[in-house]
Amino acid sequence: MGMRFPEHILKSRLERFREKMAEKGIEATMIRTLSSFIYFTGIKWLRPALLVPVDGEPVAFVARGEEEGFMERTWIKNVVTYTDGGDLMAKVSGRIRGVYRRVGLEFSVERDSYILFYEMFKRLNPGVEIVDVSGILADMRMIKDDYELEAIRKAGYKANKAMEKALSTIKPGITETEIAAEIYHTLYRLGSEEPLVYINAGPHPRVHSEPFSDVKVRPNTFVTIVIEADHHRYYANKARTIYTGTPTGIAEKAMKCMEEVYEKANQQTRPGKKFIDVMKELDKIYAKYDMLEHRVIGYTHSIGLQIEETPITTIVPAHRFIEIKPRMTLAYIHAPIMLKGYGQIKKEDTYIITEKEKLPIT
Repeated sequence: MGMRFPEHILKSRLERFREKMAEKGIEATMIRTLSSFIYFTGIKWLRPALLVPVDGEPVAFVARGEEEGFMERTWIKNVVTYTDGGDLMAKVSGRIRGVYRRVGLEFSVERDSYILFYEMFKRLNPGVEIVDVSGILADMRMIKDDYELEAIRKAGYKANKAMEKALSTIKPGITETEIAAEIYHTLYRLGSEEPLVYINAGPHPRVHSEPFSDVKVRPNTFVTIVIEADHHRYYANKARTIYTGTPTGIAEKAMKCMEEVYEKANQQTRPGKKFIDVMKELDKIYAKYDMLEHRVIGYTHSIGLQIEETPITTIVPAHRFIEIKPRMTLAYIHAPIMLKGYGQIKKEDTYIITEKEKLPIT
């Protein structure tokens, strides 16, 4: 056991966050989202609760009995224990009430950032102004440090190995869950702690294709495999589609289209460009193959402590206008082509954006 990232790296992240808090007049922030908790502490711990004041030591709240194990894995030593959810809320409020007037919370749909917590927090701290700090954290986490990049590289190695196993498994009659089981076995054996696998065996396309036990691979359809492998909770994506037979007609055309879109994205995704400009170039290819009505809008997203994090061009239209910068880690082509009667077609890899080139991770 022990810390997975150097203490000075974790502390430097926290200090940069404090500087940005101070610029906005935020006196303290309560971190409840799991990914941001990991970003500052270096370790996943449920249920995440970290109070970050502008001045003074951060305070972690952990369940009674967990404190020793927690402190072995993180640099945070100021720990408060609680017995249940009510006790947690009372102790958090006790640290805030009468001390801070302007407190940050990360408004997110991520695990443990429930609206219930927000409403309870407001009720227990009526004199506190709550400020959304999700933009600050997203901007910080969008640009990766060397330790994050190395973790993502190692996650990419696991994704590649798992994909090799997956592609050798596909045959008519096998179920989506049977394919997923082989991938999960490989990933856990390689040290992934919370991998995710999506399988879409045609003919019915599904964008987010959690594997079904009653869907089997059929002849003359697409099988798409999406692997989200992690290393120390940092992720890398990889997706591939195969056709169970010899593709002809619209199936062949769709596969050629995806290959050309993928290559164009590789050419166009570089520092200084905006994602919307790349999307316009890709749409010219989709139009050439008559695939505009079949493609999902958007082509990429950032990846790190979350499988999809800012920018997410398929979900948040405003993110399409963000400028591509060095040290972003991007997964593309994330958006599939959806063909009724065949399934979906997708080719996705993870890249590190540098000043001069893109470094493929998967």
